Amino acid sequence: MSQNKTDPDRFVGLDVHKHYLIAVAVDADKQEVIGPRRVPLVRLGTWVQKTLTPQDAVVLESTTNAFQLYDDLVPHVHSVTVAHPSHVSLITRAQVMTDKIAARTLAKLHAVGLLPSIWVPPLAVRDQRALVAQRTKMVRLSTQAKNRLHAVLHRHHLLPPAGKLFEPEMHEWWLDLEVSALERARIQCDLDTLVFAQGQIEHLEEVMVSLSVEDERVLLLLQLPGVGLITAFTLLAAIGDISRFPLAKHLVGYSGLGARVHDSGQTRRTGRITKAGRRDIRGAMVETAHTAVRSHPHWQAELERLEPRLGKNKAVVAIARKLLVAVWHCLSKGCADRFSDPERVARKLLHHAYRLGPTRRPQGQTAAQYVRQQLDRLGLGAELAAIPLGKARRIVLPPSQLGANAN
Repeated sequence: MSQNKTDPDRFVGLDVHKHYLIAVAVDADKQEVIGPRRVPLVRLGTWVQKTLTPQDAVVLESTTNAFQLYDDLVPHVHSVTVAHPSHVSLITRAQVMTDKIAARTLAKLHAVGLLPSIWVPPLAVRDQRALVAQRTKMVRLSTQAKNRLHAVLHRHHLLPPAGKLFEPEMHEWWLDLEVSALERARIQCDLDTLVFAQGQIEHLEEVMVSLSVEDERVLLLLQLPGVGLITAFTLLAAIGDISRFPLAKHLVGYSGLGARVHDSGQTRRTGRITKAGRRDIRGAMVETAHTAVRSHPHWQAELERLEPRLGKNKAVVAIARKLLVAVWHCLSKGCADRFSDPERVARKLLHHAYRLGPTRRPQGQTAAQYVRQQLDRLGLGAELAAIPLGKARRIVLPPSQLGANAN
């Protein structure tokens, strides 16, 4: 919430819709001073200049265009509060609810300080979230097209050939299937959709690779087991500024991975995770946990310890929470994870260096130089001389500067 030090004179509630908003203002005594007014969004600027003052505290519910309205209103008013929908459930559960009543109720609740504001991310974070969301949509579109093509095989009891069914060289096989002309047309559409979605995914991932050069936090996350470039961007876009979370438990609560707690009188109970937070963080961390328990010795041992008591699924969720705590420590302190294996981290950094390519690596570094620089930054692998790749190939690393800096 943006705010000034002086107290506001009026509290303005906005019930925002796609093409218009309803505005109601009350004073500190909750007396209506501006009646319900319908304002088309195309005329919002004129209405703001004529009606609102620097002593007005504005509140609106979080909707699709709430952040844009926030940006438009902030320069002209005392403060702008974006309320989470769950905090205005009194309005949505009312037996008689109209736009005017909703705007009036928002204004009165804000006047008595009952509407805490959500965090309004800066424009850079919003752009990151939009980038991740666009890729997610394309992945979903690709999955839907593949499912429809699989359904064709099931419907006609067809046995597909060995290999990857959806590669471009298999398109001719799909179109030669003995199906009706209409079904062949649908197959062609799904193949075209698949080509389009995969092309979009590749383009968006290339954008992420380019952005990773400018954001040092990406490499802090890549060191963690199970975290790749897409997961790193998903987490950074959802979290934003890590300083918003003074303690790791605050980030866990924000993600909805914390346990439910009932603590009253002589009764204390804990239950399942709350799921009251960002779904994208939960999903990314659970995927990360599944990979970590398959590939990293520490997390494999942690799964073996927790699984007999919790069962596998709950144990994986518990490990996801622990990994999120590791994310907080890495981002807050800019340090290596205490369970990091230098050789595994070096191998991931090498893959990332190859993906960057020589033109995007800093100062024209080789892949080996890039890996050594990042290992030194993390304080890892001072004694690691080479990265084994398979049985015969090794990538020799330059000498570490950690010892030289210590001297």
